[in-house]
Formats: sequence, C-alpha cells, structure tokens
Amino acid sequence: MNDDYVTENWNETETEREPETRTDGGESVAVAPETRQRSGESPGGPDGPGRSGESERSGCEFAGEELVIGYSSGEEPVIDGETLRVEPGEVTALVGPNGSGKSTLLKGLADQLSIRNGRVLLDGDDVYSLSAKELAKRLGLLSQENVSPNSIPVEKLVEHGRYPHRGFFDSLTDEDREAIDRAISLAGVDHLRDREVGSLSGGQKQLVWIAMVLAQETDVLLLDEPTTFLDLHHQLEVMEIVETLRDESDITVVVVLHDIDQAARYADHMVALKDGSIRAQGAPDEIVTEELLADVFEIEAVVEPTAYGPQITPLHPLHDEHSHGSDTPRPGDGS
Repeated sequence: MNDDYVTENWNETETEREPETRTDGGESVAVAPETRQRSGESPGGPDGPGRSGESERSGCEFAGEELVIGYSSGEEPVIDGETLRVEPGEVTALVGPNGSGKSTLLKGLADQLSIRNGRVLLDGDDVYSLSAKELAKRLGLLSQENVSPNSIPVEKLVEHGRYPHRGFFDSLTDEDREAIDRAISLAGVDHLRDREVGSLSGGQKQLVWIAMVLAQETDVLLLDEPTTFLDLHHQLEVMEIVETLRDESDITVVVVLHDIDQAARYADHMVALKDGSIRAQGAPDEIVTEELLADVFEIEAVVEPTAYGPQITPLHPLHDEHSHGSDTPRPGDGS
C-alpha cells in the first residue's frame, strides 16, 4: 500500500486548512479529496428510467482478484481469496449482514487497507503501483467517517475534491470551478453553498461530502454506506444521485448498502457477502431470492418481483438451525 495515501484531515492554519496524509491504519475520514481518481468524462444521454443495462456501457474496468484482506489486530483475514469484477459504467451494491466484510472489501479495493495477497486492477493498472495523487485522479472513495472544521463553508469543502488535480499552492482554474459547480448541482446543495458545514443537518452534510467526492471527477466511485443514519428523504436523495451517475455518465459505482431493498432497486448488480465470503453475485432479479435471504441474512422472507426490482417482505428471524456462520462481527468491520 502507498504510504502517502491521503484521507481528508485538516491542518490548523489561519488561512486555509489543507489535507494531510495518513498511512494505512486509522479510522476512515473524508477520503474523497485524495482517494485517487481520474478525470471522469461525463454526461452522455440518459438511458431512460430503470436500470441502464440495455445499452453498451464504456466505463472503467475495475476488479479485485484473489483478495486476502485483514486487519493488523487479527491473525485471520476477513476476506480470504475472493475475486470481484465490477461491471464498467454500472452500479454494483455490496450487501450482507453486520460483520460480513463489506466495508473491509471496499477498503481493500480503495487501497485504504493493505491487502495480504491478490491485486486490485483499475483499467489494467495495479492500484498499489500508483502514487496517491495518480490514484486519486482515477478513483474516489466516500467513507463512513467524515471530519471537517465546522466553520468551513460548503463550497470551500467541495473545493478539496479538486486537490488531486492541483499543485499544493495552485489556484483554482476555470476547469476546477466548473467541476465544483457540477458537483454541487448534482448533489443538490447549491442553496447551501455559502453555509458553514457545522450548521447543516446530518443529511445535508452527507450530500455535501458526496459533492466533494463528485468534484474529483473520477472513473470509479466507491461509497461506504452512504445512506446509513439518514432519514428516508435524504436516503432517497443520495440514491437518486447514484442513479443519475449510472444513467447519465460512464462512472463505475460500487456502494455498500445495509438496505437490501435499496440495493435491489438501484443497483445493476449485487454482491452478497457473509463471513467474508461472496455467497452470490449477479443482477438483483437473479440473486435476491428467499433462499439467499435465509442463507445470508438468516431471515424468512417473501420476495415478489415489481417494476422497481425485487420487493422483500421480512417475516421472521431464523435461528441456530438455519445459521451456517458466526454472527460475531470481524475486527474493524462493523458492516
């Protein structure tokens, strides 16, 4: 793993707080500015309502091969030899119960957690061979824990998404400002542009963080539980942003979701994990079955096809005789 991998922290300066680097270990804080990404080409024409798998997509190829991922605090890996190939230009949702390894897998894919074996390829390039800034131009990550000064204005925070494209002391270019405006518009936070981040609600803050990672304009975007702890209104706003990215750009999106109904509705592909193993992957209509819900989530449920994807009605929890794995969360992976 590159030691100069950047998360978004803030130096105490009187003029402007700039990102500082942090190495492999600590908590995930605003990774967007220097998670690594390439200037994404955007808007082509929308594919219309519903999933956009009907036309040929030309997004970035992104894959993890035979990945072994763990934490320094544990001898046993959380992910042990799994392979994941993400469909270019589409939305892939990682789902599973708490402790299944979803966030650990995402961190390994993002070069935020060192892998013990295997490789992660971004358009054929091993991400671990790229510098932090090079990767930040090509791959963006929004993590679960995002920290910034309360007094920073929304627009100034979103500007930090352009950090990979600038020198440390460079002023914003016209291209930077256009990217910032596009990101603010897509995230629906233009009316908050001059507000201080500390004055925002939790849902508004999440939209602003999403605007920051969108300003990176990457080919691949990784989102770690972007709807967790949000009210239903803001959950739908976040997922509509994901839907717009899928329908109106070639950005490849990988998102960790706790809500399997949301995943089934908005994702083109789903990957179901349990105990660090991929139990199923494919289109929602194919893999969201009553058998999968019993095996992976340990619930009895009814699954019915709808125009918005499979609809799940949970009925009862299943207990020990139906459980095939431990329900103890893995170290460092609450999801």
